[in-house]
Amino acid sequence: MKASELRQKSVDELKNELGELLKAQFSMRMQVATQQSGKVDQLGKLRKDIARVRTLMTEKTRQA
Repeated sequence: MKASELRQKSVDELKNELGELLKAQFSMRMQVATQQSGKVDQLGKLRKDIARVRTLMTEKTRQA
């Protein structure tokens, strides 16, 4: 997910995106913990995407 794509979204769309990413992160953590998935590197990517969305949400709320 690119920051340029996220910058075009509104705060409400970013909130929805954040919710989806958090659900995906929880699901991935459970799969890794129960050894159903070996894609441990995906957790890092999800964390970075979550941080990216939260940063852009903060930027947009400070601009308003």
